[in-house]
Amino acid sequence: MDGKQVTHLNDWLPEEYSVSAPEAFAFTASDGYEIHGWVLKPAGYEEGKTYPAILHIHGGPRTVFSDVYHHEMQMWANAGYFVFFCNPRGSDGRGTDFGNINGIFFSPSELRLVQDGPDERRRFLNVSLSQMSKSYYTALIRYNKILEQRNALLKERDISLVFETLPVWDAQLSRYAAEIVLKRQEFIADLAPIAAERHAFLTDGAETLEVIAEKKYAGGREEIERKLAEEFAAGYERDLRLGFTACGPHRDDLKILIGGEEARVYGSQGQARTAALALKLAELEIFKARAGEYPVLILDDVMSELDLPRRRKLLACIGGVQTILTCTHTEKVLFGKTVNKIRISGGAIRRRAAKPSSLLFSLCAHTVREGRDGRKNV
Repeated sequence: MDGKQVTHLNDWLPEEYSVSAPEAFAFTASDGYEIHGWVLKPAGYEEGKTYPAILHIHGGPRTVFSDVYHHEMQMWANAGYFVFFCNPRGSDGRGTDFGNINGIFFSPSELRLVQDGPDERRRFLNVSLSQMSKSYYTALIRYNKILEQRNALLKERDISLVFETLPVWDAQLSRYAAEIVLKRQEFIADLAPIAAERHAFLTDGAETLEVIAEKKYAGGREEIERKLAEEFAAGYERDLRLGFTACGPHRDDLKILIGGEEARVYGSQGQARTAALALKLAELEIFKARAGEYPVLILDDVMSELDLPRRRKLLACIGGVQTILTCTHTEKVLFGKTVNKIRISGGAIRRRAAKPSSLLFSLCAHTVREGRDGRKNV
């Protein structure tokens, strides 16, 4: 658009209408069917009062101004309606939700998963689980929002107000934290044995891989919620001194061990790469088990970092998986397999007919899937 403004909706709407931020909601019908979406409360909302409601199902993002919605739903809310809306494709209208196409990405920079701090491993868990579980994603969003408010309270100078208000926040924080903890524990329990198996295959059994949650909680949801509430309460003085919440799932870590030693501390570059790749391949299988189909796998210049035996093993692991693979030397990567090639040269994209790889390309994208004849085609 060359920076040209094509609509003035956001210029006048805040002045003419009372706008409100959407809140996430989840509804379970009597038959067990779940709807996850967002709700706008009517203007001048009063607790206990009865309002008409509208369910709006949309298929994509909407016009957004800051953190509120400016479109027909906001107008219905101003007319006195509760507006419930959801998107079967997963968008919350702000581009912060995941769509219905699951994907796994791996590049040389993914070594951070093994080599860097806990933030990277929590990111791995959050991204994976948010695609697999709407309840996890909702709990994570709400947990982070309440955590932000709790941390702001901890900086309050009125200490009596802090101690009076903290239990209110902690009751909500513990509930969403329990959901996060339970989903993570289930995911890690599934991930660990598959990652160990894939790692053993990639290394010919020369090394062992273990994936362990640094902190484990025993019991069911209510028991975990109670333990987390006790943790938050026990840390009041420490949190006040630090000015932030120093415990909870936002501080948890995932231990990755190779041969019994922590990979982050003692692992070599090659060991870290193989461990990270094994984790991603394990994630691939968990997606298949839970969603009924493999996600799209994106491998960005991964082959250049692997020796020839491990390249062959990786291709064996992703047979039957729709894969986009970028590389520079196809004959050293695909070993004569039939491929769909896309060549990018001088800013132009050219597609080559599928044929055994025998030419050099500056960049190629390949799809790996199993054909009707049972052969695995890249």
